[in-house]
Amino acid sequence: MPKGVIKRYSQYLPVTEKTPEITLGEGDTPLVRSTRLAAEMGGLELYFKLEGCNPTGSFKDRGMVVAVAKALEEGSRGIICASTGNTSAAAAAYGARFDVPVTVLVPKGNVAAGKLAQARAYGARVLVVNGNFDQALTMVRTLVERHPITLVNSVNPNRLEGQKTAAFEVVDELGDSPDYVCIPVGNAGNITAYWKGFVEYKGKGKARSLPRMMGFQAEGAAPIVQGRPVENPSTVASAIRIGNPASWQAAIKARDDSGGIIDSVNDDEILEAYHKLAASEGIFCEPASAASVAGLMKLYRAGWELKGSRIVCIITGSGLKDPDLAARSIRSEMIEVSPRLEEVEAALLIPSA
Repeated sequence: MPKGVIKRYSQYLPVTEKTPEITLGEGDTPLVRSTRLAAEMGGLELYFKLEGCNPTGSFKDRGMVVAVAKALEEGSRGIICASTGNTSAAAAAYGARFDVPVTVLVPKGNVAAGKLAQARAYGARVLVVNGNFDQALTMVRTLVERHPITLVNSVNPNRLEGQKTAAFEVVDELGDSPDYVCIPVGNAGNITAYWKGFVEYKGKGKARSLPRMMGFQAEGAAPIVQGRPVENPSTVASAIRIGNPASWQAAIKARDDSGGIIDSVNDDEILEAYHKLAASEGIFCEPASAASVAGLMKLYRAGWELKGSRIVCIITGSGLKDPDLAARSIRSEMIEVSPRLEEVEAALLIPSA
């Protein structure tokens, strides 16, 4: 039976003997070595951390389990979040499982159908805000000051504590930190959490080195790259369509302390990586996840010396999170045939006997 991140990494988490050891089986996600993409980029030692294998299909479950456990410990009467989709799905699932009322605020027209369906299926109260994510987050931060409910966005430090466990798993699997970690950046909590995890593990003697954190925002939602909030963020990668990241300064510190970068990739680059991952590596991820690989491809094309480097790209969520985009953009052909063997063979260009 899966241990879950609280049981597996309790010594590194802010849990006490009063914290309920809850789990939906989050964590322990695969670290899959690349074959074709690594070869195309000159022989890298490239891995993909498949966070879409978490219970609700994204990395958010790692932090949510700790946030909900601490809310239960504190006797909270409910949890609330603003979300572009994945946070709402995770909050709703853990709330349903452990009998905590859940309210989510989502920006109208800016949440992928699969994620919204999850939150509703788990029984959360969903409020659709006629505005953007940043406006929704401002409202929930005010609401928790007025009501006895817990905010479970990544501004809740327990969220980042849970998310840092993915860095522990990378080191446990590889025996040390990689040279580079490529990661999508939206609200900027995940790059902050990974860096925290690597630093803590090195401090405990579990790793000898630290990676360079290479964060990538979508070009139309790149406030950190531009150095100012983006009032109307726009990108096909809805999970990182955020104009004023809550963990902005912490992400900059992770970037600078690690000697890394935070850059942007455009939607064409994101979609190219999205299709390449599926067709070349058998990894179907949501568009925001592909930003990590798009960023790596951009670095390679810009002439970065990466040969021989050990690199981990964080694949933050499953492609099934955004089925509408997949249906619109998948390039493989479908051919309709009758139930006759000869017609099927003809379609396959196999001459019949």
